[in-house]
Amino acid sequence: MKQEIKPLNVLIKGLLLFALFNLVIAAWQTGVGQLSLYNILYPGRERLPFGENPKQSYNLSLFDLDAMFASHVIAGTPKTDDEFRVVIVGDSSVWGTLLKPEETLAGQLNADTLNACGKTVRTYNLGYPTISLTKDVMLLSYAVQYNPDLVIWMTTLDAFPLEKQTSTPLVANNEEKVRELATSYGLRVEADDSNFEVKSFWQKTFVGNRRAWADFFRLQIYGVMWSATGIDQVYPSEYEKAQTDFETDESYHDLTAPLTEDDLAINALETGFRVVGETPMLLVNEPMLISSGANSDIRYNFFYPRWAYDDYREIMTSLSERNDWTYVDFWDIVPANEFTNSAIHLTPAGENMLAENLAPYILENCK
Repeated sequence: MKQEIKPLNVLIKGLLLFALFNLVIAAWQTGVGQLSLYNILYPGRERLPFGENPKQSYNLSLFDLDAMFASHVIAGTPKTDDEFRVVIVGDSSVWGTLLKPEETLAGQLNADTLNACGKTVRTYNLGYPTISLTKDVMLLSYAVQYNPDLVIWMTTLDAFPLEKQTSTPLVANNEEKVRELATSYGLRVEADDSNFEVKSFWQKTFVGNRRAWADFFRLQIYGVMWSATGIDQVYPSEYEKAQTDFETDESYHDLTAPLTEDDLAINALETGFRVVGETPMLLVNEPMLISSGANSDIRYNFFYPRWAYDDYREIMTSLSERNDWTYVDFWDIVPANEFTNSAIHLTPAGENMLAENLAPYILENCK
């Protein structure tokens, strides 16, 4: 006998199932981002997803580290016996603002087909825009699972101020990961850090966390257009060049001369070395624009007054010697005309200069 369908019962059951689905999502969401179409239906990206204009760049910014790494080529590239694997972390200068993937530092090192200890050097770009040592440490903690033979950490003074460590959105939206680093590796994090976006249980449900889910699905969808075009960034034909004239301004954050180690997030730097463990790591002070414009006797560039940057370089040299870190200072190897829209963003020719200077250190550090 055919049973009568009762719409009210169907509606109630549907709502109950949806509520149950939301509770399950809130309680079990770890690792969902690892489910990816990248490296399966289409190739992995050469750099981590980042973008402010998805419709033109076929790319977007999201905070799900699992999804970000699952979309990267490193997640789908098994390491072979003849591969010397190098990962590079750092800021937008490593990621490659205004640069095509093959023009970035990683891209140019790969084009050089370097051979280290009888193995082919394969370099992976794990840089990510925004400047923060803690952001870099967080990405390093993911990178080590891919068994690198060498880590190159590109950094600059503006990654060191204490107030910048957790304010970058990628860190602020990954509180649990940062606190894991604090527990496991001694990363210094304030218990009541107001920068963190702390989600309640209800905000972790499918409905409460719908923006993150939308970003996850959009990343998969944009992969179709990206794999067809290779476009992952908007490349304007014209842009504002990096500033070279300055006011008579010696300020740097809220710090005063002389700069000391206590002013900087040295603990984050030390944590990075603890995270990579026995894997060799090359710490590089990245190139920056040295201006010759108005008041360039006071400021090197938009970021740095001379006093702060000079003190920083002395601190880095002292720290590296004290801790036996492999440290290279490339601050002045690129001329001012090879920077683009920022004092740390290089032209393709500037990246080539950097790659040529860096290559010998990669070969020296193979084991």
